[in-house]
Amino acid sequence: MKPLGANITRTLDIGAELTCADNSGAKKLKVIGVRSQKGRRSRRNSAGVGDIVKVKVLKGDQEVKHQVFDAVIVRQAKEYQRPEGLRVKFEDNAAVLVEEENLLPKGSVTKGPIAKEVVQRFSPIGKIASQVV
Repeated sequence: MKPLGANITRTLDIGAELTCADNSGAKKLKVIGVRSQKGRRSRRNSAGVGDIVKVKVLKGDQEVKHQVFDAVIVRQAKEYQRPEGLRVKFEDNAAVLVEEENLLPKGSVTKGPIAKEVVQRFSPIGKIASQVV
């Protein structure tokens, strides 16, 4: 994974609900774990744009409902700052479901804008993105 240049504010705690930004069949997701992030003892990990999280599907098709997947966060409502000083925030918190081994997206197209930092870190998500901000 490539490092991000932006100073991402990690505000999505365990238990946060996200919308699914791809056409994999899931609609609503719940964060149940944050992958590959060091933390402090007795403190729950949180995630931000470009982080990989474990999610449970709350709403969606019967094939994916109540299953656990890996996902990459592509939008967050809390603003964060890019290196050139620009502050970015989105309307909602959203994620794209990915495969566990090679982090390829499960869907074939995304809905809504995708953060530029996600495309820098995960280029296959950028290939299916409809809009990159």
